[in-house]
Parts: sequence; structure tokens; C-alpha cells
Amino acid sequence: MSKLLSAAAGATVIVLAFVLNPSAEQHRTKIKAVIAERSLISKALGVGALTALVSTYSSLGVASYTTVNGRTVSIGAFGVVYVRELSP
Repeated sequence: MSKLLSAAAGATVIVLAFVLNPSAEQHRTKIKAVIAERSLISKALGVGALTALVSTYSSLGVASYTTVNGRTVSIGAFGVVYVRELSP
């Protein structure tokens, strides 16, 4: 019974990961918001919107990420998107 319960819990986590995988739009919205929070100048110039526009979305099924010029900008899983600190 314990093995069956463990298998069911594992399967549930995997199904939730697929269902809750953030979409491209969720990534882009979060990128815009985070860049605007980090710098008022970037917000005024629309850097977040530009970064979100040129980002490339990739899904791994259970997780996803966006890149700009080969650099990972955001990572997402289980409905949460994390925007990495962008250094020059």
C-alpha cells in the first residue's frame, strides 16, 4: 500500500508540474514587472517591455524558461516565474 501511495503522489506532482507550467505570456508579464521595479529609468524607457518582446520562450514540459541573446532571463515552474538578475 505504501508503494502505491508513493507512486500516486509522484504522479500527482508530475501532472501538477505539467498543468502549472508558466506560459510565455506569464514569463513576459513577470519580466516587465520585475525590470520596472528594479529601475525607474528602465521603467520610463520601457526596457522591460522591450526585453519581454525579444525574449524566446522554451518549455520543458514541467518547467520553462526565456532567453535573450542566448542568456537565460527567466525560469518558471509550478506557476511561479523567477526573473534572473541581468548584469551588463
